[in-house]
Amino acid sequence: MLVLLLGIIVLHVAVLVLLFVSTIVSQWLVGNGHTADLWQNCSSLHVPSAFQCQTSSTNEWLQSVQAMMILSIIFSVLSLFLFFCQLFTLTKGGRFYITGIFQILAGLCVMSGAAIFTVRYTEWQIPSDDISFGFAYILAWVAFPLAAISGVIYIILRKRE
Repeated sequence: MLVLLLGIIVLHVAVLVLLFVSTIVSQWLVGNGHTADLWQNCSSLHVPSAFQCQTSSTNEWLQSVQAMMILSIIFSVLSLFLFFCQLFTLTKGGRFYITGIFQILAGLCVMSGAAIFTVRYTEWQIPSDDISFGFAYILAWVAFPLAAISGVIYIILRKRE
């Protein structure tokens, strides 16, 4: 049982790390000397180590992606906190429904944010052969199934002594 709990906690922390990195790092779109994320657009100057950054667009869809990513982090942190609270207060045989629901909500939020970004990024960036999705975008998509799986595991899990 202890190994199972440790595995669930490691999976949950891994999801949290993926969510934080994908939300913060400026690598959602990468191109020839250009990176863009949810918060800013950076272009390299003629000097390789110098970047000029500007805040991102105020498009409603981009703000909804920002909100979805922040909500996914909030739901995942709440889920981890609720798991520890329920671990010590839940009666024997009880299930971690609330924890699982919050974790599934985190997964749905990150999926919604990444899907909106996938469909609408061409309204924000000029389509080009040089522009491709960066690693932070991919981490957001990886966090979605992991958060959903974690949520399902929480719902199935029963507390034992």
